Amino acid sequence: MRSNLPARLVLLLLSLAIGPATAATRHYYLAAEEILWDYAPSYPVNPMHNGPFTDAEKTFVEGNKTDRIGRQYYKAHYVEYTDASFTQVKPRPPEWQHLGILGPVIRANVGDTLKVTLKNHTASLPISLHPHGVFYLKNSEGTHYEDGTSGQDKLDDEIQPGASHTYTWEVPERSGPGPHDPSSIVWLYHSHVNEVADTNTGLIGPIIISRRGELQPNGRLKGIDREFVVLFTVFDENKSLLLDKNIQSFAPAAADKQEDEAFVESNLMHSMNGYVYTNLAGISMTVGENVRWYQLALGTEVDLHTPHWHGNTLMETGRRVDVLNLLPGTHITVDMRPDNPGIWMYHCHVNDHIDAGMMANYEVKPRRK
Repeated sequence: MRSNLPARLVLLLLSLAIGPATAATRHYYLAAEEILWDYAPSYPVNPMHNGPFTDAEKTFVEGNKTDRIGRQYYKAHYVEYTDASFTQVKPRPPEWQHLGILGPVIRANVGDTLKVTLKNHTASLPISLHPHGVFYLKNSEGTHYEDGTSGQDKLDDEIQPGASHTYTWEVPERSGPGPHDPSSIVWLYHSHVNEVADTNTGLIGPIIISRRGELQPNGRLKGIDREFVVLFTVFDENKSLLLDKNIQSFAPAAADKQEDEAFVESNLMHSMNGYVYTNLAGISMTVGENVRWYQLALGTEVDLHTPHWHGNTLMETGRRVDVLNLLPGTHITVDMRPDNPGIWMYHCHVNDHIDAGMMANYEVKPRRK
């Protein structure tokens, strides 16, 4: 039967019946804290070959109390708490254990508002929180530079030890997936008092923004079974805010070796989420699942990364790929529907980065019968 209602009125009635996706205010409580981080907890075994590290590989993982710090460094990272009291750390779910040194995932649907209260639990480091992609005013930029503001608009720039600040970020349409993107995309957040030193110290994390209504109340995306976030970066421990502490703790004889090329080279940790030489764990899926990979890079001119997956392929905005191109500060979201079970290599394809340990494995389990 033909309707006598005008087409526009029919569309309006349908939209009212369906209702708009409810916008939410999502509040996160993050603290910056120092940690003793282990880039290669498997040492002395290299999991890639299930054998000992070679002499060349030991350059990056073996300390000697003289001119090598080794695989363990004091770093700072973002830790999530349950509420504003900052008394209880929010447990990291098993599916996100692979984040490693990265801060917690901050996520929202388009239309939401993000509030992030940051508290500085470090002993001496001024820190901040600067986001990519989302909409913010000057009092929530989290970046220390002369920008013509003063007073309340400068409180976000530099959070001293023991102090805190609440950042407010809106999530308009321009912060979310574009017309050819999948249902969610990834951005970075990081400290930006001294961006180079802050990020090399470890103060980095991911923001995931999804289309309206795609992020469900259970924290999962519609139609996606697994999500993995991986940051490819060469952490330059020579530029860390905690370099002096690391030298004093692990290589006191190296106090006068900061111009020594071999010492400097040994502190360049070619990592995936803060792990080297296949120590990144927890990346597992099943044949036929819808798997979303968020790929990030940060660093300097050596941070030209080419993530490569053995055994399976992915879709990048309509293109079939098994290698991506990442530049410092870039973010790429790709989807995989694995069809080939096994334990597969996943690594940066730059030769020098392979030698220095920028490699991992991922597991595809057979489909359950």
